[in-house]
Amino acid sequence: MTEPLNTGSHDLPVTEELAAFMRTGWAESRRSEVSARPIAPWAAKRRAALAARFPGERLVIPSGRLKVRSNDCDYRFRPHSAYSYLTGGNESDDVLVIEPSGEGVLYVRPRAPREEGQEFYRDRRYGEFWAGPRPDLAEAQELYQMRCAHIRDLDLKGPARVLRGVDESVDARVSPGGGDAELESFLAEMRLVKDEWEVGELRSAVEATVRGFEDVVRALPQALGHPRGERYLEGVFGLRSRLEGNAVGYESIVASGSHACVLHWIRNDGALRTGDLLLLDAGVESDTLYTADVTRTFPLSGRFSPVQRQAYELVHQAQEAAIAALRPGARFRDFHLAAMRVICDGLREWGLLKDSTDTLMETGLYRRYTLCSSGHMLGLDVHDCARSRAEVYLDGVLEEGNVLTVEPGLYFQPDDLTLPEELRGIGIRIEDDLVVTSDGARMLSSGLPRGADEIESWMGAIL
Repeated sequence: MTEPLNTGSHDLPVTEELAAFMRTGWAESRRSEVSARPIAPWAAKRRAALAARFPGERLVIPSGRLKVRSNDCDYRFRPHSAYSYLTGGNESDDVLVIEPSGEGVLYVRPRAPREEGQEFYRDRRYGEFWAGPRPDLAEAQELYQMRCAHIRDLDLKGPARVLRGVDESVDARVSPGGGDAELESFLAEMRLVKDEWEVGELRSAVEATVRGFEDVVRALPQALGHPRGERYLEGVFGLRSRLEGNAVGYESIVASGSHACVLHWIRNDGALRTGDLLLLDAGVESDTLYTADVTRTFPLSGRFSPVQRQAYELVHQAQEAAIAALRPGARFRDFHLAAMRVICDGLREWGLLKDSTDTLMETGLYRRYTLCSSGHMLGLDVHDCARSRAEVYLDGVLEEGNVLTVEPGLYFQPDDLTLPEELRGIGIRIEDDLVVTSDGARMLSSGLPRGADEIESWMGAIL
């Protein structure tokens, strides 16, 4: 049975004469420059580890389907992170199957041959002339260094564990089993410790992000004069992300003034005022889909006011304490607790909170001004490994090779009457990306300054 073409509502009919004409007269289309992707040997080790965890079972991991943005226009495709981790692939509609023997087979939707049918010039979703060429089977095997087969030959009869919620057509063909949730958890947990290749990709993403932050500071004079200065800066960082990577790893937070008190401010439609702070939380996603996640808060004037500096230095001290707590064997939650003790000490010294630090840590009253935790795992997803079991991740211990963010913050809401007026509307976060080493942690984002004096010097040198 031939799959219907995705031709759109305004497609013109094709005569028999045109169809015959379109089937002939084309040069050989196989790409001679195709070579194995650098990730291929690492992906093979990961598939072997997955097969060893579920011996004798069939495992199904789809890449995902295209998603409609509006009408007949799709979002730019990004594969599910587990699929990317195990294959290095980035095409939609593909499915990885780990057979009971342990062999991995990649079922792909190759580009349609010119001599067969009309997909290549009429199908708006998959046609080569509409969406660009997909690898053919021979090219796919060279790229991924594994056995590849046509997606139409995928047989999903019989028992299997499936990574569900990624491809509805795959979900519908395999009866739900009790082991699917266990597969999903393990696919997240096996990414908690990064291998050498992953750390290199994350380092490259962070280095590009550093350049993007420098671009933003350089663009401040123009952005300050624009009624949507936040969006101006979002565009500046987005340009760097597309030039050096796949895109941004998440929607950039460009928050000036009291917008910085909104943890996930992504509207980015505000103006910039010279006396305010700017909180920039942004990361470049590499072409291999590993993302940086860095935050800096800096004065739009180039100089912190005394009250801004006071708040900034408290957050900086909290981050220093958190980073010092990172080491193999430490509980994952320890670095956050170390940061919060510093925050509590500071809020008490300022007279905002009266109880002892121990009491505040127990009651959590300080959270009115901090709101959230101080970091998370980082990798293919900005909040990486989120489907891991709590006892392995949130309640687990750090290991060498974990990559995580450390990002304490203070968020003084503009309408908070418990605060002196000069603090209201100030939001500060400092976030860095670190890899846990044998004796502590190494900062990947050290290319950006953190201290208040260093921030001012850095801005002065760029502007």
